[in-house]
Amino acid sequence: MLFEREIYQKLKNWKTKKQRKPLLLMGARQIGKTTLLKAFGKQEFTDYAYFNLEENTDIHSFFEREKDPNKIIRQLNLLSGTKIEAGTSLLILDEIQECRDALIALKYFQEKLPQQAIVAAGSLLGLSLGQDRSFPVGKVEFIDLYPLSFSEYLHALDKQKHAVYHHFLESEKVEQIPQAFFQSLATAFKEYLLAGGMPEVAAQFIQGGNFGQAQTLQDQLLRAYQLDFVKHAENTTATKIQHIWNALPSQLAKENKKFLYKVVKKGARAREYEAAIQWLKEAGLVYKIPRIETARLPLKAYEDLSSFKLYVFEIGLLMRLANLHSSTFIEGSHFFTEFKGALAENFVAQSLHKQLGSSVYYWTSNGKAELDFIINYKGEIIPIEVKSGINTKAKSLAIYTERYQPKLRVRISNLNLSLQDGLLNIPLFYAESLDTFIDKALK
Repeated sequence: MLFEREIYQKLKNWKTKKQRKPLLLMGARQIGKTTLLKAFGKQEFTDYAYFNLEENTDIHSFFEREKDPNKIIRQLNLLSGTKIEAGTSLLILDEIQECRDALIALKYFQEKLPQQAIVAAGSLLGLSLGQDRSFPVGKVEFIDLYPLSFSEYLHALDKQKHAVYHHFLESEKVEQIPQAFFQSLATAFKEYLLAGGMPEVAAQFIQGGNFGQAQTLQDQLLRAYQLDFVKHAENTTATKIQHIWNALPSQLAKENKKFLYKVVKKGARAREYEAAIQWLKEAGLVYKIPRIETARLPLKAYEDLSSFKLYVFEIGLLMRLANLHSSTFIEGSHFFTEFKGALAENFVAQSLHKQLGSSVYYWTSNGKAELDFIINYKGEIIPIEVKSGINTKAKSLAIYTERYQPKLRVRISNLNLSLQDGLLNIPLFYAESLDTFIDKALK
């Protein structure tokens, strides 16, 4: 692999568990699941056997007719000429959502052949699990794979910059980064946002340095997602999914980024599009951030189910959806201020989802104030304001502070690291490590 994925250690931990269960690797299309699993099989096992259940539908019959995992493995061996041995070989079942019986068979592997290491993956696996009531709950483990982090991108791009990045991340206190280092990381970060989230796109840019070629790959990915809408959703739902997907840049370009159905289509109603939004959410293509008006624990108790924001799971694809050209990068400071700060806010949203899952909200107060994000971190309610321009005055954060007196406030911006009077400022390029800096600040 060109990229050393941070999730690799989780795979190694899974391999050595005494009570190991079959593993489901979750993640969107072309996020690097297949490459990662093949590398894992090659490096950590005597051998591995790979089967794609979307490309090879003949294999489906093995799972339809048989419940004995030993017999399933013998049939797979005969078909492929491989030798899968429990205890030494890794069995990889890719695009497993295409075969419901294979998903169910994971239960029998866990019960009857637990020594066999088996990993299943799929680009629409979350969608399949949400609709399959017969799925063997409790018989499998889950690991989520997300787009490349900035740290993973830096490691492949420039080892020295990667070392600098981790030096200030791992230091005991929140300390300002010398300007030479700060500017170098900020420049690399803007490149990453253009091409760094999807492994194939990032590899194309790192090896060729051509934004145009990288964007061509992003366009191909977007077309693949659109084909998924048609292939895996009902006809009427597929059209609505496409409408929502195409409207996401317009939604995020608004000053108030609350999702409005009328932006999707004039006269559109919530009940018409709820299934389409759920489809995109379960497919891992969007993150849904609900609104709260009261910032007290538990936050979920104050959730407003009718008001929410939708963010794209990877910011580079959002830029292509919005048809933003790579010249935006060359124009320097305009990079974040154009598109009404949507790029910065979307990146923070995907970073928070990776760290906290669905436990992320945004806050409003009677139309007078709005905070981009609110999180519950280790029992502390943390307000987060995202600032994409040079002006970092935060009226909404001030209103929130006066009302709730939080122990810590967070501002994510283009400014340097700092901690003063309970306000933690984190550069955008450290948003993926927000938890680390909050821990330092709370000490």
